Amino acid sequence: MREQPPKQRIHNFDEVPYGYSEEEAIAEARRCLTCKKPACIGGCPVEIDIPGFIQPIAEGDFVGAIRVMKKKNVLPAICGRVCPQEDQCEKVCVLSKKMEPVAIGRLERFIADWEAKQGIMEIPEKMPRTGKKVATVGAGPAGLTVAGDLLKLGHEVTIFEALHKPGGVLIYGIPEFRLPKAIVMREVDFITQMGAKLITSFVVGMTKTVDELLQEFDAVFIGTGAGLPWFMGIPGENLNGIYSANEYLTRSNLMKAYLFPQYDTPIVRGQNVAVIGGGNVAMDSARTALRLGAKKSMIIYRRSKTEMPARIEEIHHAEQEEVIFEFLTLPTKYIGENGWVKEMECLKMELGEPDSSGRRRPVPVKGSEFKIPVDTVVVAIGQSPNPLIPKTTPGLQVAKHGNIIADEKTGRTTKTGVFAGGDIVTGAATVILAMGAGRVAANSVDEYLKTGIW
Repeated sequence: MREQPPKQRIHNFDEVPYGYSEEEAIAEARRCLTCKKPACIGGCPVEIDIPGFIQPIAEGDFVGAIRVMKKKNVLPAICGRVCPQEDQCEKVCVLSKKMEPVAIGRLERFIADWEAKQGIMEIPEKMPRTGKKVATVGAGPAGLTVAGDLLKLGHEVTIFEALHKPGGVLIYGIPEFRLPKAIVMREVDFITQMGAKLITSFVVGMTKTVDELLQEFDAVFIGTGAGLPWFMGIPGENLNGIYSANEYLTRSNLMKAYLFPQYDTPIVRGQNVAVIGGGNVAMDSARTALRLGAKKSMIIYRRSKTEMPARIEEIHHAEQEEVIFEFLTLPTKYIGENGWVKEMECLKMELGEPDSSGRRRPVPVKGSEFKIPVDTVVVAIGQSPNPLIPKTTPGLQVAKHGNIIADEKTGRTTKTGVFAGGDIVTGAATVILAMGAGRVAANSVDEYLKTGIW
């Protein structure tokens, strides 16, 4: 796919890939073999009929393609941009055995963008109204999927969002150059056009508790994600200039600090920026730092490139933009001057035997201490669920890391009438897995509303 040249894009927050033209999309779609037993559908967490939407594209029937897509996925423009297709649907594409798999994600993005350009978005047919009311807590990918599915089934849905903008991690966590905010709002608008009521700046657990919502609604779905950042707990971590990735990206993405002073949200524009971690969030942070003017943006990762959990495409884009990768490196201490971070003391690592994650465990190399000059550090090593809702909801059980305990096959929690899914249950994962959990929960909510059986 054509994209902005690296030396140009590091100076702006515009989207990097340009997307397919109609001719490019048709040519790519014609590569699909329309297998009789398509493995790609099984590789998709929301079970999109992949050959079913690709074939109409090959025939130039883009309306038909988007209709097939939206039977299973109400957020195609988002999924086409940020889902790890290379580890899911594209990974099991028959063509991948001998050549490049069909670019399923890019075709998904194409039809969603094509529909938007026409200015007409078809609202799917809905079943007769049931009179049942459902509260969805969190307007992220899980909550939006639950809302879309339940609306189709005839239920009334109200979405409660703590922030002033809906979208969850899509709006505060993923940078503009990877997922433009206008696209997120377009997908959210589709859910509200279907009939969802959206209430923002409403913190469930403070504004109202889950128990209070249960007095007004027949069921509650909790999809509040994982927004509590992790830190390493090393000396000097409270120095100025050290951010969690959550705060750093929220300031830049949702609060638009990169447009300061038009948007009055300050952010430290470091010259030597170190990002700790090896996932997509780390890549987003390092690439954001470049666009904020960093002369040197570094990824500090304790394992090797082979073990990095980030998407191949995100690592590739970071490399193109000359992000520096310091592999097998572990920060052990931050050193400051006048309250601001100035250096980071590190240890070199070597890989030992695999640990519980299946990746080789990093082991410190004795006597390998060294220092790296830094003026900004972004810690992107993971996050946990915010404990607010569990703390204010009696009868809602959580695991030791604060994740809500919910049945994987139904989304049911330990509290009658309350369902949960996405990162609040699994811990930080992918957009499409959160949507898959939302799909499962929506079906279970529907069954509960119809039968009253828990």
